[in-house]
Amino acid sequence: MQSAPRTINVQKFSESRASELESLHSVVAHRLGNDFRCQRNKRRRTTSHESKSSKRRRKRQKCLCSNNPDVKILDKPPRHIRRRNELRENPQSGFSMSNDGTKRLRTHVWHAKRFTMTKLWGFHLPLGLHGRGKGSRALLSRCKEGAVVHDASYHFAVQVEGPEDSLISILKRVLVPSPDHRPIDMSLPFLCGATYKNAMLHHIGEPTGRLVAPVVCIWRPIDGQGLDSSRQIIPCYGQNELLDSRVSNPFRQLWVWMHASSFGEGYNALKTACQVEMDEKSSCISCFSVDGRIAKIEVMGSSASELLEKILHPISLVSGKSFQLRRHSEAADSDNKMKNCVSLREKQLPDSAVLSLVVQDPRLYRKNRVVDVQMSNSKDDFTLPDQVAEQTPIIFATDNEGPPSSSPVNYELGDLWDASKGIRPPVEESVICQENRDRQMEFLCLRDPNSRTPNTMEVFPSSRICPIMLLRRHSLKYPFLGWSIILPLSWVKAFWVPLVTVGGHAMGLREQRWISSEAGIPCFPYDFPDCNAYTSLMAMEAAASGSKADLQPPKLRPMKIPIPSPWNTIKPAYDKVPFLKGDCKVPETRGIYNMRTSHELCLFNKRFDDHWLLFPHGSGKEWSLENVPKKQTTLCQDGIIHAKSENRLHFLRVTLRAFREGVFEGGAVVCAPRISDISLWTSRPDDNKNGLQIPDSAVASYFSEESSGEWVLQTPADPQVRESHRQPIGFVTSGFVRGSKKPMAVASCEATSLAQLRADQWMETSAKRRKKEIYVLVRNLRSSAYRLALATIVLEHQDADVESI
Repeated sequence: MQSAPRTINVQKFSESRASELESLHSVVAHRLGNDFRCQRNKRRRTTSHESKSSKRRRKRQKCLCSNNPDVKILDKPPRHIRRRNELRENPQSGFSMSNDGTKRLRTHVWHAKRFTMTKLWGFHLPLGLHGRGKGSRALLSRCKEGAVVHDASYHFAVQVEGPEDSLISILKRVLVPSPDHRPIDMSLPFLCGATYKNAMLHHIGEPTGRLVAPVVCIWRPIDGQGLDSSRQIIPCYGQNELLDSRVSNPFRQLWVWMHASSFGEGYNALKTACQVEMDEKSSCISCFSVDGRIAKIEVMGSSASELLEKILHPISLVSGKSFQLRRHSEAADSDNKMKNCVSLREKQLPDSAVLSLVVQDPRLYRKNRVVDVQMSNSKDDFTLPDQVAEQTPIIFATDNEGPPSSSPVNYELGDLWDASKGIRPPVEESVICQENRDRQMEFLCLRDPNSRTPNTMEVFPSSRICPIMLLRRHSLKYPFLGWSIILPLSWVKAFWVPLVTVGGHAMGLREQRWISSEAGIPCFPYDFPDCNAYTSLMAMEAAASGSKADLQPPKLRPMKIPIPSPWNTIKPAYDKVPFLKGDCKVPETRGIYNMRTSHELCLFNKRFDDHWLLFPHGSGKEWSLENVPKKQTTLCQDGIIHAKSENRLHFLRVTLRAFREGVFEGGAVVCAPRISDISLWTSRPDDNKNGLQIPDSAVASYFSEESSGEWVLQTPADPQVRESHRQPIGFVTSGFVRGSKKPMAVASCEATSLAQLRADQWMETSAKRRKKEIYVLVRNLRSSAYRLALATIVLEHQDADVESI
């Protein structure tokens, strides 16, 4: 059988079919009566379908192409063309901005077509899918059975460089928990760069004072000799010599990641700490921002590892001491190697692990089948073979196996730690599309063999390989947290499209908060009422709520509620403490402080001789009321409690679950119940169906707004109304997620009130029936009904409460 010709001559082809064309023309002419003109009733203007913008574009192009000097040439194209060209650009660093200076994510166009966008923290951010915020049940189902992705490029990093002792001293000044709780040991995975650490950033000089934000600290990995992998020269030593293994204070690099809402404040706090350290020890420390250089993408869900294995095709793994890369075929050669191999899907990887990889461009791979991209000896010069290889999972081998037989090739690629010097962006999408078309034409034998596709590296300063970091976000209690991908900012879109194409479900800020509430993890800044970012965010929500209410008629406006929650209305339970005798007066409180480590809770208990029924995790204190001494204390002197001289209320984060029924909204007030109130729910439900309620007239007057804008608590004067009044001890910061099977709310409650409630409730029950949870009452601000809830103190079950998505 003769194969089809490679090329076709159109003229010869038409000459061979001339007789057929003439017969067809005669038939058509006979039917039309040799009148080929268009009928008058079917005539249309040829430009009627074009818009005015199309006409202006055609006129502009005519003016630009004209060589007549008398023709006026327009200055610049219209805004929509300039904006389209601007969004198509992919520079190495920086964000594109709108006219008002608001930054756009690299995935802005993708999100703007599918999500409701909002302006927050100087960015255009995706709030969530269009609608009134429903769909939480479907999102939680995708998270538990699949994978969800979120573009977290609005998180920034500050890079601190200097001697290791100086960097650890800086962390002691501003971080809680700080490294001073354990001796400095280079064998610790955190200091070696194998894991990362969560902590709370405070202003210098105030380790338990003003909170800035939760941060993530990542050290640059060190090699086997105990040196920083960068091998940089330290000018502060006066000699241009590289540090060796004999130097006890090596040069190190550190990343401190934080949220965009508190980046300016946190950056200034770190710079101040570095300056103080340099003044005291005369050391050389540099602190600078890598804003606009590197970004972060969150991949969460039970199938997060499988999703990453579909798009990540590593060339080498450069995490140094932690892991070594192995091919799947090499690992299957012997049983001994398989025992030491660890996949991304396995639980053998430690929590908070950091894996540094060099991966190929994920856009070069098709669904279910990937193109095996091989690299030549020249830098970034790729050849695409005809064979198509099946996709294999990513497998790593631990250090127990030793170094690989063949060391990976050095591809002369910049490291993420050197992102301030610039990292080459990915190949343009148009170039990849053209290459795919050329391969298809070559497969169909329609490509001219003499034509040659120019090497894209000769035209564009781009790359087909990218350095990334994988941060494991996994725990036994919340196994669906997944991974965080740290990558160059210019590569975000190159990774984002494959992630959502192979099965990742994109989500916005609202959906991310739902997942945090479902996992019981605080979401910054909503669950951090003691930081400035929370105050600014609540002020924006209050202004938006007031503007929305003003658009409605006065009779239809909803009841005004305090935004943010009036934390100043909460009073400690000192007047009810049995071991504090005398007329003890508490000074006026001016601010709140959330205790977020067991160490801080232990110090708080010691101020009161461990009389409070608060049990920090790992303190060795048993869950028994008998351990509380009955002696009097000497804390009350001259009518003032000196332990509270700093004029602050100490709060603890708790998780709330409804005892039987009820929905807790954000901003709901948490109140202290009486023993008789608890029996209304714990007894038979038919005894009192309505439970505890306040009169409808008292709902609007529970909190009243003064002329200064401050909200105060109003104690009712009517004795009957006062009987149903309960004292607030905290507020709900994140309410129930409607689609959750076991809904849970996050709240902050005053510490002494929680301890006093536990003491009162344990006194009325036997030791066998005592619960670790504390009974509290929760009332939504627009509702008159109280609901019984069980409050669990987070620090009684874990050492630190510093995690934040």
